[in-house]
Amino acid sequence: MRRLTVCLALAALPASLGAQGSSSSANAASLTEAQQIASAVLPLPAEFRADARVLGYRDGGRSLVSLRNASGAFVCLASDPAAERFHVACYHRSLEPFMARGRSLRAGGVKGDQVDTARFAEIRKGTLAMPKQPAALYSLTGPVGSYDATTNSVSGARALNVIYIAGATSASTGLSVAPAQGTPWLMFPGTPKAHIMLVPKM
Repeated sequence: MRRLTVCLALAALPASLGAQGSSSSANAASLTEAQQIASAVLPLPAEFRADARVLGYRDGGRSLVSLRNASGAFVCLASDPAAERFHVACYHRSLEPFMARGRSLRAGGVKGDQVDTARFAEIRKGTLAMPKQPAALYSLTGPVGSYDATTNSVSGARALNVIYIAGATSASTGLSVAPAQGTPWLMFPGTPKAHIMLVPKM
């Protein structure tokens, strides 16, 4: 679990559900824009959902676009229709420069750890900003078809809650760097993307 990463293949989900036909579960590829928005905000505490910005997919999954513009505290990403799992995530808007840069690098062909190598170098140069205050991220990850569009619910998904604190270490926070279910622990300590992991179930 030490290498458990917060993979944000981000897409936004609409606020109201469209018709899903006779099937109760849906693959991300079959979701309408309204269903993308509705499902994308599910990881968030309820009070943040209505005014979250949502990024999602058009053109058969080829284009990641803003499906809902909003001025709330969070940006949410719909599940990628090309992915082999259902994954939605919402992060505090102060993390958007970091997350958007990651998407841009991956779209340009940068892979794996080189994405963070590039982002960390830009942070050191001062050309990419990380929030100075703690910033939250919430996600749900489950098998394909785990999202039920008729009820706007997800079954069999794993929740992950994260609090980014750039540069945080075990010494500065009092948190262990050893993964533990139900207990906060620190991942990527001492780096710009250091974050507290809150994993209800591993």
